[in-house]
Amino acid sequence: MKNLLHVSVLALGLVAGAGLLALQAQPANAGSYAAAPSAKVGDTAPDFTLKDLDGKDVKLADYKGKIVVLEWFNPGCPFVVKHHSTLDTMKKTAAAYKDKDVVWLAVNSGADGKQGASMEENTKARKDWKIEYPILLDPTGTTGKAYGAKTTPHMYVIDKGGKLVYAGAIDNDRGPKKAGEKNYVKNALDEVIAGKKVTDATNEPYGCSVKYGK
Repeated sequence: MKNLLHVSVLALGLVAGAGLLALQAQPANAGSYAAAPSAKVGDTAPDFTLKDLDGKDVKLADYKGKIVVLEWFNPGCPFVVKHHSTLDTMKKTAAAYKDKDVVWLAVNSGADGKQGASMEENTKARKDWKIEYPILLDPTGTTGKAYGAKTTPHMYVIDKGGKLVYAGAIDNDRGPKKAGEKNYVKNALDEVIAGKKVTDATNEPYGCSVKYGK
């Protein structure tokens, strides 16, 4: 009986050990969406369908044949305030290309309960800052993560063929008050419209971190 008991305990120990080893063999991010690769310049821009502040579905695919600018947005972020209230960077840049087959979309990937994520805050910002282009809500963060959006703002330009041709900052002044002397998005749009390759296609964005959920 003692021998049988000893064998049983030993068998249970081997099973438990094997299970522990199996768990340890799993990568730390196994099954985590955050570990999925995000789009890079030169890739096809990830498609999405998001609701605007009026509850209307906005699909990226509907703008095929147009140039699309994506602006990651959070009305509670000082750097977004800089480019919408202190300065008119976003409004002026969007307006300058409105009649040149350029569509401008703001995307808020803040999770419910996070800074600047509520419908009320975004609706108020749209009114106060006189934003004429759609603000899209991405509370799950799926679209933001697909693009690898890190900051608000984080800017992307998609060409008429649906390819991502620019990803980075709006301009080259990383402070919270002044405008940069170089507007990267404007330069990218000018080159795309002229049929040229974007010469400064990537750089490090600046601003507040995107307020993703878990």
